[in-house]
Amino acid sequence: MDFKKATLVTALIISQAAAAMPAGAEAISSQVQSGSGTGAQTQTIEAPERTAATSIPSGAADSSGSLAGTKSVGAVTTGTPANQGQTDIQGSNPSTGGQDSTFPSQPDPTNNQTNPGTTNGSNGNSGQNGSGSGDNNSLPTGQTPDGTGESPGGTIPGTTTPPQNLVPGETGTGGGQLILYMNSTRMEQDGLVYTATHAMTVKNGVSYVGIRSLVDRVGYKIAYDAKTKETIITYGGNELRFKTGSSKYRVNGVTQTMRGTAYQDKNVFMVPLTAITKALNIPYTVNGKQVIVQLSTKPVATFTVQPSQIVAGETTVKFVAKSFSPKGLDIVDERWEGRPDQDMFQSAGTYTVTYSVQDSSGQWSDPYSMKINVVNPNLPPVADFTTDKTEYKMGELVTFTDLSTDDENAIVKHDWTNKALAYFTPGPQTIQLTVTDKHGATGTVSKTINITNETLYKKDDFYKLFTPIGENMEVNSALDNYERLPYSFTTEPYTLFRDSGPESVTTEGILYQDTIQGLTRFMIHHRNRLGEKAKVYLVAKNMNATAAHIDYQTYGVAGPNKNPDLTGRLSVQRYFENYATDAKKKTVTLAPGEAKVIFEDMSALALQQEDVISLLGDLNSDAQVQYTVLIVKEKNDPIKALSTLPSLDPKESIIRGTFADSTRVFEYGDLVGNKNQRINLTSPELGDPYQTGTDGILGTPATNSGNYGVLYKIVLHRVAPHTLITFNPRGGLYRGAALVNGNIVSFSHAGANTQSQGGVLYRTKDYEEDVEIWISPSAGNNLPFALLFMPMPEMKPQS
Repeated sequence: MDFKKATLVTALIISQAAAAMPAGAEAISSQVQSGSGTGAQTQTIEAPERTAATSIPSGAADSSGSLAGTKSVGAVTTGTPANQGQTDIQGSNPSTGGQDSTFPSQPDPTNNQTNPGTTNGSNGNSGQNGSGSGDNNSLPTGQTPDGTGESPGGTIPGTTTPPQNLVPGETGTGGGQLILYMNSTRMEQDGLVYTATHAMTVKNGVSYVGIRSLVDRVGYKIAYDAKTKETIITYGGNELRFKTGSSKYRVNGVTQTMRGTAYQDKNVFMVPLTAITKALNIPYTVNGKQVIVQLSTKPVATFTVQPSQIVAGETTVKFVAKSFSPKGLDIVDERWEGRPDQDMFQSAGTYTVTYSVQDSSGQWSDPYSMKINVVNPNLPPVADFTTDKTEYKMGELVTFTDLSTDDENAIVKHDWTNKALAYFTPGPQTIQLTVTDKHGATGTVSKTINITNETLYKKDDFYKLFTPIGENMEVNSALDNYERLPYSFTTEPYTLFRDSGPESVTTEGILYQDTIQGLTRFMIHHRNRLGEKAKVYLVAKNMNATAAHIDYQTYGVAGPNKNPDLTGRLSVQRYFENYATDAKKKTVTLAPGEAKVIFEDMSALALQQEDVISLLGDLNSDAQVQYTVLIVKEKNDPIKALSTLPSLDPKESIIRGTFADSTRVFEYGDLVGNKNQRINLTSPELGDPYQTGTDGILGTPATNSGNYGVLYKIVLHRVAPHTLITFNPRGGLYRGAALVNGNIVSFSHAGANTQSQGGVLYRTKDYEEDVEIWISPSAGNNLPFALLFMPMPEMKPQS
C-alpha cells in the first residue's frame, strides 16, 4: 500500500473510533497526517464529551492551533447530545450515512484529485458529485433559495465560481465565503472542499440544509433541549431554536415563521437555509447551482445598557459588553466612544455610545453604536381641582373638576378626602386631593368651600336625584311599605347546566356531566384546592353518527381570582357585554365521536391554589352533545382524562344539576313607579320558586338553590316619569351586573348594612318610558335580592 492510501485508511479508522465513542467517555486524541510526502502536517483530533445538552462550538481554534471541526484536510468533528435522531448533532464515519458531521474531502489515491462526496452511505445522496451533477434545480443568478427573489440577509455584488478538483494546498473560496450546491453534498470554504451528510435539498421552492453540517462550517454552537425538543443554535448573543415538524422557529425568544417546515431525513435535521441567514443577517447570493454565503471573519462588538430608564445626574449606567470572534480568537483590546465619565450622564438628551473590539490577529470589529435616551429627574405630579362655586346650600350638588397634571401624563391614583356630592352640615368644608404618579411620587392640594344654613334638598331627596348610575344610595331597609308587583312569569326554553358543587375542589375529576340538545346555558363556578396549579375545562363530545354543530350565543369568563364574589360579577358583566356586541358568536363542528374543549377562555390560564374561575354562557346545538366539566392538573390533557377520571361527589350544599326553562320573563303593562313598589327575586317565600331538575351523573333530583344561572327579564311597558330604579341586596354581600335598556350597569354592595343600600340602575325622564332589565344572580354572591321602584322629588333650580 502506498503512503497516500495508508494515510487515508488511518484517517478513516480514527474517525470511526471517534464516532463510536460512548456518551460520557473522555476525549481522545489521535494524530492524522494531512497531505502526502515530506510536506505532511500533523493534526490533533479531539472527540468532545457527549452529554444530554452539550454545547458544541464548531470551527473554533484553541491557542495551540489544534482544531475541532477544522478547515484542514483530514480533520473529523464528533460529538452529539444524548437524544440521537431528534437532531443531527452526531459524529460518525461518513460511510455509515445519516449522521450529520462534515468531513473535508480526501485525496483520491489513484489520481490525486479530490473526491468530494462519494461516501454518504444511507443518506441517499451517494453518486452525487461535488459539482452538483444531475441537479435539475439550478436557480438563475440573483434568485434566492426560497424562490422569492429576496435576500433576507442582504446580497454581495458578483459571484465566485470555485475551482474544481481541488487538492490540499490549493486555493478555492476564501475571504469568509462558504459555497453550497443545490441537491449536492459539496461544501467549499477557504480553499477546501467538505462533504455534508445530506445534500442541500430544494422542496417546494425552499432550500433545506442539514443543520449540523452548516454550523460546523460557520462557527456556531449547537445544543439540544430535551425538555422542549428544540435544536438550539447560538452565535454571539443570538439564539435560534428549531423543532421538527414546525414552520415556526424562535429568534432570541421571538417566534417567527419560516418559508418551509423543518423535518428529519435519515436522522439528519433539515431546516430552510434562509431561516438562519435572515435571523443572523448573513448576506448571500445565488449563482446557478451555487448559494454563496458571506461569512464575516471580523470580531463582533455588541453591548447592552442597564437599566432601561436612565435619569440625568442620578442613574449609574452599566455597560455590558457581549463581544466575540467568529474565528474563536481572543478579544485583546476595546475602544469606547461617547461613554460618560463614571458612567453617569449629567444632562438629559440623546447620546450615541460606540464600541469596537480587536482580536488577537489585530483585526478590529465594525463599530457598534447605540442611542441612549437620558431623561430629566422625575417631577412629582401637581394636584389641583376646582369646584363650580365656593359657597353652597345644604343639599346642593357640588361639582368637582380635577385639574391635576404630570410631566409624563402618568398619574395612576387619585385619593380624595371629604369629597361628597353634597354637604348637609353648615360651615366650612375642606377637601383634599392627593395624586400619585407611576414612579410613586405624590402631590397634594387642599381647598375649602363654605356651606350656608339654607337647605336646598334633604339628604334622602338629594341622593334619589343625584346618585350616579351604578353607585349606592341609602334606602329604607324595611320593604313592608313598598307595594309588591303582581308575580307571574313565562319561560324561554333554555336548559341550564349548573356546575358549582363542589365549589372547592381538592382532587382531579369530573365535576359535572350531562347530554343536552338545543339552547343551553352554562353556569360554572369552582375554587382550586388541589394543592397545585390546575385547569377547569368544559368538553363537548358528539355522541351521534352524524356531525353536530354548536353555535355560541354569548358567554363571560372571569378569573383566576381569589375573590369568588368578584369573579361571579365579572362573568355576568362580560356575558352581557358579549351579548351586546356579538363578540363571542361562532360555530363549532364536531365529527361523530369527536370531543373538543369549548369556552376555551375558561381554561386559558391555570388556577393557583385558592383561585376561583366563573363562567356564564349560552350555546345552541343541533344534536345531542355530551358536556363534561372536569378539573385536571395544569399539564394534563383533558380529552385523554375523560375516560379515566372519576366523577366527584358534590359533597357541599352548593349543588349541580340540569334544569329546564331557565329564562324567566316578567312582563308588566300597568303603570309602575308612581309609588314605592318592589319585585322580589330568588326568594321562594315571596313567589320566585327555585328550579327543580336532575343530577345528570347521579340521576337523582336536584334543586337550583338561589336560581344561579337563571336569566331574569323584567319587561316594564309603562314606567312613570321621574322614577328611580335600584337594586337592593337582601342577603348580604353582592357584586353584580344588569343589562338595562341595552346598557350594562355594574354595582357592588359590601359591609354590614347592605339591606339599606340601593344600587342605582335607571332614572326615567319627564315622560313615561318602556324599561327592560335583564339580570342573572352572580355566582359567589349572597341572595335573595329585590328591584325597587321609587318616585323622585321635583328638581329645584341651583342657586
